[in-house]
Amino acid sequence: MSAIVSMFLFVIACGTTPAEPETQPAVTPQAQTQTTITVYSGRGESLVGELFEGIPSDAPFRVEVQYGKTAEMVTRMLTEGEQSPADVIFAQDSGHLGVLAKQGALAPLPASVLSQVDPRFQDQDGLWVGTSGRLRVLVYDGAKLKPEQLPQSLAELADPKWKGKLGWAPTNGSLHAHVSALRHAWGDEKTKEWLKGVEANAPTRYPKNSPQVAAANDGAIELGWVNHYYLHRLNKEGRNAQNWSFPSSGDPGNMLMVAGVGIRKGSKKPEAALAFVEWLVSESSQTHFAQQGFEYPTRPGVPTHADVPALVPGQLAEVDQTHLADLGPTRAMLTELGLL
Repeated sequence: MSAIVSMFLFVIACGTTPAEPETQPAVTPQAQTQTTITVYSGRGESLVGELFEGIPSDAPFRVEVQYGKTAEMVTRMLTEGEQSPADVIFAQDSGHLGVLAKQGALAPLPASVLSQVDPRFQDQDGLWVGTSGRLRVLVYDGAKLKPEQLPQSLAELADPKWKGKLGWAPTNGSLHAHVSALRHAWGDEKTKEWLKGVEANAPTRYPKNSPQVAAANDGAIELGWVNHYYLHRLNKEGRNAQNWSFPSSGDPGNMLMVAGVGIRKGSKKPEAALAFVEWLVSESSQTHFAQQGFEYPTRPGVPTHADVPALVPGQLAEVDQTHLADLGPTRAMLTELGLL
């Protein structure tokens, strides 16, 4: 009898069978590829927290978010240099991304991402892309004013006929960015004279945009200077406040401020960072910006919310987005005028 047969009979006699190899638990793709990236977000948690909570469970990235003002996050990233933990910078305005691009702090994005975003809302060198836009508008009391009575240009806010009827937020970042763009469009002297004219109209001061919208809705002011989406956060039923864009093509009041995203040059997790950027410009995220945030999507073909008018061709002022971040001289001017 051969040794192999003898061994087989021995196993049978012992009442056992040869052991099968252990089955290892399957490794899911998520466990294999998911990487945590650090996002420096100049967009507040109230604006994007819900979006981040909706990151798909099978996405190849998770996010650790550090929130702050965009200028603070940009300054921090530049100060930290190569030691920065940031993989991605998500900015409230693209002007600050332009600053980072000039400093060589952003990595180039591939054509596969750039092709998904309207060319108007991305860096000419492909270093950042816009994720959503908010239009600067006047909010007005629709119970007191009809469209034909409204200013036909931003410059008209300095007209004395609006004395005691205006609201504005001279300490607000969106106003600073807009004034920065006006300085480049009009020049410093014209901008300063316009600011003096508006201030001479004794506008009610507010700390930010949303209280102006509430004041226009309640009849406390007739006009405010704000971002468009705050109106749409009010209950539509019984709402008196309305938004107004200037009818003149390219009027500097018709400015779209673009939030955007870039990847830090030197990120040690570039693949996951790129996947995050791709997700922000995907149809699902762009739909979230439009439908939940009432913002303008930067991806062509994604509709705005039903209550938000689509942008009209030729409506927007042509603005170099880096001008929005030229804030030092703007704040000096506002301080000189006693507005800060």
